[in-house]
Amino acid sequence: MDKQSLMGAFYIALKDLKTYYFKPPNLSWGIMFPIVMALAFVLRNPGEISELAPGIIAMSILFASTSAEAIVIVFERRTKTFDRLMLAPLSVESVLFGKVLGGVIFGFLMSCVFLLGSAALMSVSWENLAFLILSLLMSALVFSVFGTFVSVYVKEIFDAMTLANFFRFPMIFLCGVFIPVSAMPAFIRPLSYLFPLTYSVDLIRFFLTGAHDVTDPLVSSIVLIAYSIILFYSSVWVLKKRME
Repeated sequence: MDKQSLMGAFYIALKDLKTYYFKPPNLSWGIMFPIVMALAFVLRNPGEISELAPGIIAMSILFASTSAEAIVIVFERRTKTFDRLMLAPLSVESVLFGKVLGGVIFGFLMSCVFLLGSAALMSVSWENLAFLILSLLMSALVFSVFGTFVSVYVKEIFDAMTLANFFRFPMIFLCGVFIPVSAMPAFIRPLSYLFPLTYSVDLIRFFLTGAHDVTDPLVSSIVLIAYSIILFYSSVWVLKKRME
């Protein structure tokens, strides 16, 4: 991707951030929903905050990155604004990358809110801060690309939210957010390994606490990158088919 394409993608991301992301509904999904879910578990056992922190941070990225990402393209295609966007001297890949970048930035910012909150409530080692930030960005990338795939796959906003929630809500309970995957029944674990949130939680847990639950951090990173690449190019392929 050349400099012009990167600049075009960056401005698309800025436009989406101003137009869609920093709105009350998206802020509630990215902040209030994870807080409410965390409180439901913390009030039952206040001593679990250190165990919940990695999962809550990862969940905030999941919902923040997909809250608008899953509906933006659907909405713009219905209002024909996406068609005007495609008239710009940019490839489909560059346009979609700009859409993904908006979700990445918003998801990362929301995760920083919860990271700072966790640091205030528990002892956090900042020795691996660079790797922790990288893990937050990789998580935001894979979930933003997931939202983009949903958005290009469906034709109606209602269908987009339904499809996104079909995957998001099971992931909350299957991917180690509240209960470690290793503590789950053996017949459920293979299903947990299929979802990227599992590896996001495990990666963040490692760089926060120094211990992982599912697999080596390098493997988790590879899985997140692989999911991002597959979902991105699947989104490109689906969108090109829709535009034929």
